[in-house]
Amino acid sequence: MKDHREADAKFWKAKNVHDGAASLREDSAFRFMAEEGAIAVKDHSAMPKRELDLNTWLAMSLDRAIDVINNRLQTGLAFLATVGSTAPFVGLFGTVWGIYHALTAIGIAGQASIDKVAGPVGEALIMTALGLAVAVPAVFGYNWLVRRNRVAMEQVRRFGSAVQMTLLGGGHTPHKAL
Repeated sequence: MKDHREADAKFWKAKNVHDGAASLREDSAFRFMAEEGAIAVKDHSAMPKRELDLNTWLAMSLDRAIDVINNRLQTGLAFLATVGSTAPFVGLFGTVWGIYHALTAIGIAGQASIDKVAGPVGEALIMTALGLAVAVPAVFGYNWLVRRNRVAMEQVRRFGSAVQMTLLGGGHTPHKAL
């Protein structure tokens, strides 16, 4: 999101796509898109036999760049989803294990008084609470990141379209006008 604000503030004020890309941070997704577009135009013009027109070639190059950015944004989401979905089961397993040990202790003692049952079963239920305490924030975090990534990718796609139009038209038009 910060990269998008920077691209809006700096990129479209530059004289051309190359200068606009240079004005952005080196690890910016928007700089990467602009550089990939410029490279695609250069590569297309250097091709001796052009099987594809510039528009198609540029669109394919920018689509690949968008895929790279999308993959970077997805890093770590699978782990977070796994933690969110398995933590309750780990907690449940701890609860079952604790209750088993509580029942074993009751069997050895030979009597089932409330003081023999309450303590071990209460300790066992703590595992369920811990599993949920891990799972709930993980699921909330996962959903928040997925929504944020969807918005970020829409900004990247719009920027890519604007860069494509700029490179094809020879001008330098801000994407806000699109």
